Amino acid sequence: MDRLVYTAMTGANAAASRQAVLANNLSNVSTNGFRAQLATYRAVPVQGEGATTRVFALEASAGYSDKPGPPVRTDNPLDARATGNNWFTVQGLDGTEGYTRNGHFEVGADGNLQTSNGLPVMSNGGAPIAVPPGAMLSIAIDGNISAKVGNQPSNNIGRLKIVTPTVDDPLRRGEDGLFRANSGDPLNNDDTARLEIGALEGSNVNAIETMVGMIQSARQFEAQTRLMQTAESNDRSASQLLGMQG
Repeated sequence: MDRLVYTAMTGANAAASRQAVLANNLSNVSTNGFRAQLATYRAVPVQGEGATTRVFALEASAGYSDKPGPPVRTDNPLDARATGNNWFTVQGLDGTEGYTRNGHFEVGADGNLQTSNGLPVMSNGGAPIAVPPGAMLSIAIDGNISAKVGNQPSNNIGRLKIVTPTVDDPLRRGEDGLFRANSGDPLNNDDTARLEIGALEGSNVNAIETMVGMIQSARQFEAQTRLMQTAESNDRSASQLLGMQG
């Protein structure tokens, strides 16, 4: 069989992988704080006997787009938008620290402050933030949280842990959708971080650009499929010629 089928197969597989990335981005176009995942192709020369004239096409993730999403005004006192390159700290399902730009907070059934998808929000002390029963909460621009119960004076119940990644230790997206430091170590709290209260950060996914990319990936997949069909046709023709009696 012509080895063309193998190189064409890797091209089709890379196009399909990129299509999956773009589809995931498009499905999160309305997810608060979502950062679009980037994908690129790379060529890997085929090693072996003969001339090295063929390459495998592989799809590789180039990380994520760090462009902030548009601000969305909600006027909800428990909504906060991180400014600059600041990130909120939550506790992932595996118990480790994770970082998110989604600042839509609420009080969970266990009395702790949590995100809209149920993850505990961490304080600058590294622990979940417990909310007194029946308390009215307010978040300050520096991340301090005050609770007021009835006619009693407001009390500070904690401060949000807000981190700022550095060039030396950037963030990477995990399989659970949360971001973590590339070193694997928890980042330190940034006391200078400031928030915009009553607003959220929208997704930074460009729906039109993503849909155009999906069309391009579909066409690339079709082109690679036609190459595989051509290789099969060539192989069949060669077998017929070799089978002819002289």
